[in-house]
Amino acid sequence: MAVSVAGGVRPGKVIEVENRLYKQLIVGKEKLTQQFDDRDKQLEDDANKLEVERKAIKARMEEQAKAQHVLKRISEQLTITVMNALEHQISSPKQMLEQSGLAESQVLLLDLLLNKDPDLRRIRPLVENISWLYTDLVNLINSPASSHRRPQRSEVKVTDIKLVLNYIGIENLQAVIPYFCLRNWLPSGNANLVWTTRKLWRYSMMTAIAAKALAVLHEKDAALVYSASLMKQLGSATILNASARQFEKTWGTWLRETSAKGDKNLYDAVMASEFPANEVFSKVMSHGEQLNWQMLDLLEFENSKLTKILKELDFNYHFSEFSAESAIVAKASCFAKVLLLEESRLIEPQEKRVMFDYYEFTEQELIRLKGQNYRKLDLV
Repeated sequence: MAVSVAGGVRPGKVIEVENRLYKQLIVGKEKLTQQFDDRDKQLEDDANKLEVERKAIKARMEEQAKAQHVLKRISEQLTITVMNALEHQISSPKQMLEQSGLAESQVLLLDLLLNKDPDLRRIRPLVENISWLYTDLVNLINSPASSHRRPQRSEVKVTDIKLVLNYIGIENLQAVIPYFCLRNWLPSGNANLVWTTRKLWRYSMMTAIAAKALAVLHEKDAALVYSASLMKQLGSATILNASARQFEKTWGTWLRETSAKGDKNLYDAVMASEFPANEVFSKVMSHGEQLNWQMLDLLEFENSKLTKILKELDFNYHFSEFSAESAIVAKASCFAKVLLLEESRLIEPQEKRVMFDYYEFTEQELIRLKGQNYRKLDLV
């Protein structure tokens, strides 16, 4: 007779499967096509060129025992140097907050959007003072897909933020602003993380879509669980950003120094050294969820509904002890993980059953979730 794992202490198998998904996102070599409105189109070419160059240098160096030894030694030293610097940064949540791109105005804006009756008069000045968000919203409302929301003379570009917010509407703002916030927090402009960013972005969107569907099914606050499911990736994104910056800084410095020395073997060894994805993955798993709420606490949003959900998810309560909203986010995250692992054929049917059993999925929930479109997110 099978023993149920529903809702109690999170079983080792559940933890293993969840870690497997994150390892696939951060370490896996899978290359996704552009997802949603990916901004890093040029980086795809840069990433591919860098990968080809590294492979060519490695292949050449591996033909010589001495060169192979130099490559191994330099790669290990570079990884140790980068990870020591990253560990120092992660030990200070305040320092990570400074690197995150997260600001008090952004969290206040997300909080205001969760009010029962959000006030556009309070929301408008916050949007105006976040330049990238203002630009994203103006571009959104002026895109061809949003022409039905603009005045009849659709060739006129709408730039007045009051009009932009009115055309989009509160319900849509509750979806698009958290969406644009996460996109801004995720790593960008770094060829070493272009595939990781795309995969994390897709996983985040799938989780948010699933969370919203479950909230509607159970008549809970859809805007809250949607925002929380996106905020759940804030810590991971911050660690990835910090690690990418540290790697680029160290790697670039070593390249210049070895070039100045004129030692081709050393230069090639640095050039061929890869981003320490495995080590960064470990940091994301051990610090990511904790960093989610620590940064919000530092910004004095410890009483925010979002912070409370993120704390619950990090503190690893038994699933049966979660609040209704935290349970929805956890279920949505689980469902997205299973879908992605199935796509890559990295999960067995028995493991899938254990996941769904632990998170106490009902047949009705699974039917609702399986009916969603996870490849398209309608913003406006």
